[in-house]
Amino acid sequence: MQRLGKNNGGYFGEAIDIRAVLGEIETAAQSHGWTSEVFHQTADFKWLAWHRSPTGIVASCSERRIYLSTGIHGDEPAGPLAALSLLRENQWPQGAEIFLLPCLNPAGFTLNHRENAQGVDLNRDYLNPKTDEIRAHIAWLEKQPTFDISLCLHEDWESAGFYVYELNPDGRPSFAKTIVKRVSEVCPIDPSPEIEGRSASGGIINPSIDPRTRPLWPEAFYLIMNKTRLSYTLEAPSDFTLQTRVNALVAGVKTVLGGEKDDAAR
Repeated sequence: MQRLGKNNGGYFGEAIDIRAVLGEIETAAQSHGWTSEVFHQTADFKWLAWHRSPTGIVASCSERRIYLSTGIHGDEPAGPLAALSLLRENQWPQGAEIFLLPCLNPAGFTLNHRENAQGVDLNRDYLNPKTDEIRAHIAWLEKQPTFDISLCLHEDWESAGFYVYELNPDGRPSFAKTIVKRVSEVCPIDPSPEIEGRSASGGIINPSIDPRTRPLWPEAFYLIMNKTRLSYTLEAPSDFTLQTRVNALVAGVKTVLGGEKDDAAR
């Protein structure tokens, strides 16, 4: 599987019609009984948080609460498409409660830009939020229960392959190696010993969670400090086909949904 060689100094791959994709997400979610809440709104867009209650005999006591978000960067189209694919497949763990935010930066997608309409990188605005979008997102998060795990779906236009950030300060059973193993079946893994200026091993980065090292908080850092103790940021390589990137993110999410921790892969 070869890189496309399209990205030179930025993302120059496929764009998506985010309004159409969000419409399809709404149709798929509603058809499977999800409920939604508008947590922010402009003249052009509504920011929806989708919720799936646990089902079956364990419905009264959720086995896991899983938070899944994407679309915070407007030049990363694989994330919203992965959310759509997962909704259409509807293969969620019976006892899991799912919180899904399929697009945190819809205006960015209309511009095919990383930032929002005002040129702000929303994924650096979670410590002292200045943007309306992130203020609204945090206000919504503050009303939610804690999550057992969070998943943030991204792309990296510079990457040679898929990689994952793991935030696991308590040393809980990890999904990282198994995520990489499952994704490797559909997408190349970045073998670099350093990715984005951080040490990496086998496509896995374990960054510092010392707040003093992070003056600009991304979403995942806010989540690990306030809502969960286990967080994964999945990074698909933007210089491969869009379907490959979607497949990579879907495979990573399914690994976690299926409970495939690293010990089980040995």
